[in-house]
Amino acid sequence: MTPKRVVIAGLGDAGVLTAIRLARRHDVDPDVVGVSVNPGLVSGQELGVRLARPDDWARDYWIAFDRFRGLDRVRTVHGVLTGADLADRTITVTDADGTEHVECYDALVIATGVTNGFWRRPVLRSPDDVGLGLREAHDRLSAATSLIVVGGGAAAVSSAANLAARWPEKRVGLYHPGDEILPQHHHRTRRRITRRLNELGVDLRPGHRAIVAEGFACDAITDDPVHFSTGQPPAQADAVLWAIGRVTPNTGWLPRDILDEHGFVRVTPHLQVPDVPGVFAVGDVAATDALRSSARNRADGLLAHNVAAYFTGARMRAYRPPGRRWGSVLGPQPDGLDVFAPNGLRFHFPAWSIRRVLQPWIVRRGIYRGVRDPASS
Repeated sequence: MTPKRVVIAGLGDAGVLTAIRLARRHDVDPDVVGVSVNPGLVSGQELGVRLARPDDWARDYWIAFDRFRGLDRVRTVHGVLTGADLADRTITVTDADGTEHVECYDALVIATGVTNGFWRRPVLRSPDDVGLGLREAHDRLSAATSLIVVGGGAAAVSSAANLAARWPEKRVGLYHPGDEILPQHHHRTRRRITRRLNELGVDLRPGHRAIVAEGFACDAITDDPVHFSTGQPPAQADAVLWAIGRVTPNTGWLPRDILDEHGFVRVTPHLQVPDVPGVFAVGDVAATDALRSSARNRADGLLAHNVAAYFTGARMRAYRPPGRRWGSVLGPQPDGLDVFAPNGLRFHFPAWSIRRVLQPWIVRRGIYRGVRDPASS
């Protein structure tokens, strides 16, 4: 019997995990193909660590595809998605020299994520491009004596905290529109992280809603004054990081009729696209719930099961989103890693356990099913 071909459109965090899970499905033994603009996993996680300590971040969050043992049976395609014919079950990919080619599929998983600032963009990149991007942002912030972070969500809060910890001599201000930071997290999480920001000397400025000029994509570190619609005088710093949560789904290559009014992919509780057999979506691009939470709640295993069930006729499982955001907020710190449950309870991994237990055993072996050392890839 000819293996069923499953194309994973997008190999970010959600796409890589889904590809690994599908490649292990012996009940359907699929031929899995992954399409990515990056030469490896360039995670969207832990922006603050990425900006403040890029070498530490790259060690754990930038991993070449050939280092993943779970991707050994997955063919990866380096290119930009430029079209899809869902009736003919094909997608079009354009590679670095502008050549177009078509990939056929029996099932399609859309995991192309979102554009959100300079750190998450759907542009074709080489390994050198990735490394240069990491270094440029870090060096730009390192050269500044004063920093402003605009936004109150996890990316903004993590950035402010990590920058203040990395450069305690710099003035770091966090300007956010609400009365409190992290409005989508539990109040226990908010209290603990607010206390940590105060300990780090971050200048918290609640109730400051920044004016975003028309056409400004928030995808660059700027030095222009930040103006506010809430009546406060403009704020000035040597470097301004915009992390306001303004995201654009990477769906320009898809037919408009499968998208919602904001451009995200419409899905059923089974993560299927309604009325389009064999097409699924997962991650930030999928309109699962208000938080689009399948990106952060390990929906990859459920989706792999449902794709296999689509081929075998087995019963599919429904995705049930949590009511609040959860997980790490600040990322790994010198004293360890704090992970917050949906109810705000904190689980602390001491620093020694991150390198000896969390990364090698829980993440690389447990979640990713094995990651080779760079020297042996």
